[in-house]
Amino acid sequence: MDSRPDAEPRLDLEHFLPYRLSVLSNRLSNAIAASYQQRFGLSVTEWRVLAVVGRYPGISAGEVAERTAMDKVAVSRAVNALLAAGRLVRGVDAGDRRRSVLRLSDDGQAIHAQVVPAALAFERALLASLDPTARDALDRLLDALDANAQSARDAL
Repeated sequence: MDSRPDAEPRLDLEHFLPYRLSVLSNRLSNAIAASYQQRFGLSVTEWRVLAVVGRYPGISAGEVAERTAMDKVAVSRAVNALLAAGRLVRGVDAGDRRRSVLRLSDDGQAIHAQVVPAALAFERALLASLDPTARDALDRLLDALDANAQSARDAL
């Protein structure tokens, strides 16, 4: 930052945390996206939807968007692509017939069963340079930043 008192603050983008996290996220997503596309014909968004529905069967598309912090339109497109490809099935919530819910189809379950080990292997390789203490610290820091994100946004 310029030391003159009347100088406009300058943003050192390469050290600005939101920018760094965004760049890292894009790099990680791009690294894994090519593999998912080549092996399974999945986009990153489709994989995320598949992963969430696999973890939470009976979830709605809106809930997928909330859990992933992805745009509802992007989630809707991914859900429609997965439904068209026969990887998801849509049903009606037994407790609220107005609510549609998603589940993995047999094909979706087969893909999920293959992608999960690949995703976990990618994560292991990514974290291999961190000792267990550093990994635990990273988890705690990410949780703290996530918990504080809304109040930081409200401060704008």
